[in-house]
Amino acid sequence: MANIKYILTKSKETYREEGLKSLTFKSVRYLKKRLIPKNEKKVYKDVLFINGCTLPHPSRYRVDHQIEQLLANGLTADFVFYEQLNLEMEKYYRTFVFFRCPITDTVKDFIEKAKLQNKVIFYDIDDLVFDKSYTKTIKHLNSLSKEELDLYYDGVKRMGDTLRKCDYAITTTPTLAKELKKYVKEVFINRNVASEKMVELSLRALKNKTLSSDKVVIGYLSGSITHNADFELIMPTIRSIMEKHSNVYLKVVGLLDIPEELQSFSDRILFSPFTSWMNLPEVIASLDINLAPLEVSIFNEAKSENKWVEAALCKVPTVASDVGAFHEMIRDGEDGFLCATPKDWERVLDQLVSNCETRERIGLNAHRRVIKENVTTYTGYPLAKFITSKLPKTVAFVLPTTNISGGVNVILKHCSILKKYGVHAFIINSDHPNDNIVNQDGEINVISNIKDSIDAKIDVMVASLWTTLDYVLQYPKVGKRAYLVQNYETDFMKFGDFSKLTANSTYSYDDVQYITISKWCQEWLETKYERVVSYIPNGIRPEQFPYKKRNFSGKIKILVEGNSDDYYKNVDESFRIVEKLDKEKYEIHFLSYQGTPKKWYYVDKFMHRVPYDQVSEVYQNADILIKSSLLESFSYPPLEMMATGGCCVVVPNDGNVEYLKDQENCLFYEAGNIEEALKKIEVLSRDGKLREKLVKNGQQTVDSRNWKNIEKQIVDTYIGE
Repeated sequence: MANIKYILTKSKETYREEGLKSLTFKSVRYLKKRLIPKNEKKVYKDVLFINGCTLPHPSRYRVDHQIEQLLANGLTADFVFYEQLNLEMEKYYRTFVFFRCPITDTVKDFIEKAKLQNKVIFYDIDDLVFDKSYTKTIKHLNSLSKEELDLYYDGVKRMGDTLRKCDYAITTTPTLAKELKKYVKEVFINRNVASEKMVELSLRALKNKTLSSDKVVIGYLSGSITHNADFELIMPTIRSIMEKHSNVYLKVVGLLDIPEELQSFSDRILFSPFTSWMNLPEVIASLDINLAPLEVSIFNEAKSENKWVEAALCKVPTVASDVGAFHEMIRDGEDGFLCATPKDWERVLDQLVSNCETRERIGLNAHRRVIKENVTTYTGYPLAKFITSKLPKTVAFVLPTTNISGGVNVILKHCSILKKYGVHAFIINSDHPNDNIVNQDGEINVISNIKDSIDAKIDVMVASLWTTLDYVLQYPKVGKRAYLVQNYETDFMKFGDFSKLTANSTYSYDDVQYITISKWCQEWLETKYERVVSYIPNGIRPEQFPYKKRNFSGKIKILVEGNSDDYYKNVDESFRIVEKLDKEKYEIHFLSYQGTPKKWYYVDKFMHRVPYDQVSEVYQNADILIKSSLLESFSYPPLEMMATGGCCVVVPNDGNVEYLKDQENCLFYEAGNIEEALKKIEVLSRDGKLREKLVKNGQQTVDSRNWKNIEKQIVDTYIGE
């Protein structure tokens, strides 16, 4: 309801102050923002500007022009009107800039969600309109009704509320920066500058410029009725100049109440209605002198030097009050004039009206300076540097799929730990789904590079399977490329499969940082392929797999775990063992994240794609785990089973001997030796002391693998220098 009232009030003000043409233009612009749907395909970019301002002039300078500055310096950016903002947009940008944005429930929730992903929030504002103590100096507010004034101050308060939730601020002038420092940690001054299009239009207007030799046109671009008080400041001087020089004409652009004192010069007062910025250069080019008076107030001291810049582009000299940004930017007598007293105004205007050469010299100097120092293309680097300097490191893991598996779970844990230490870590999924992953550590953003695309700077991009390395190598905006090797993937394919060669080739890149979670992987990468390898031991979160004492009374529950479709998981062998067990004595459980039971498998209870936060219950409800895998990067199931207090009968392989010791925390059997496996199961079933020993040592093994002991090593490996 408040938004509707605000829109109606703004519409009434626009019609009254700027006319039907301007109201129509703004209404169409607003409806386009609100009603036209965006393209379905989304792109992950660097910066999203959230525009909370309905006025076209500030939005153009502080949103469109700053986006242009960032694009010219290698950062990608979009903008959205604040009422179109939705929470899903959070995951598609590295950072966010809220421009004059009032607080809403969506804005509040959005900022909170972004900060959970370690994203930094900036607030941009170009006027002191975020606190009532500043806006009370605006004389125009005295003309508003109580309802209009209450609505205006509600907007001011809500902008201040959003500002307080942001980390940093970006603004236009030192005066604004000084006040903003009361609200945020740091403020960056990025002055308003002209866009490439503004320069193009101004140069075109200069070509068409035909000034009269017998007239001197002094222009006042009021913009809106709020500037009446500023003009009154120089009105006596204007009257004096027009009395002294009969060839002086006053041109008013926008809205201005002409004082009674100037009515006698009505035949030399020209009016130009409020016009769009694209037509403004033609209007400015028709002037000989540009006026920029400002009353002295903290509100005006915070204003930008836009009038000087826009006039300079058209080689028109500006005479301005010696206030705020004009004082800081104009070089008095060189590329403009600064006036502090009525005598200054009288002297300068008299000089400019009388001397065409002075007008041309000042206008040309201003033009040459502004073209290089006040245009988006040449000024954006400091802004891009400031924004990127405040962002956390970005680490993207490229996965072939987010379906549950041991390898995926390791990456999710690395993501969570990096986030805990302030890194913005997320998943790029080479499969279609891009649903975020929510686990016990929080929410992890997932972006599908099939459904959507990536176009942002990423500090570290990590391949996670041989099929994902090509994407990492080809993506251009990466600081460091890494490959998390969790297995000897060459052996995943059978002989004769050409993919075997491609997989093997991924271990031979010099510009990739190789990382592994297994000692055996580290060894073959170093010896066979002469890679420099960073080793991160795999860990476990003991509290996620709580201990449960088994009593081995009644039916003994045997758990088989693994994907029946992968030959190297050797699940068939586990079920050849199972089929020889006494079904009156044993109950058979089967847990698989991918494959389903084959027709000949004997299974009492099948559990498929169990959410990872529920897997501990599967282990707790079993007494003995059979794990027959021939090839593992790092075998998690035995470690997870030991954490819950269960026992393990396992085929030793390179991925489990790192932490499993036969007769100490597990029982090994030789692959293919079904009878040996059966004997080990029978021994465990009847020997309580042996079980007690294995369980005790298993608990110690789990404690030594606690993720908390590995966190710092993970962070240093990915983002360390």
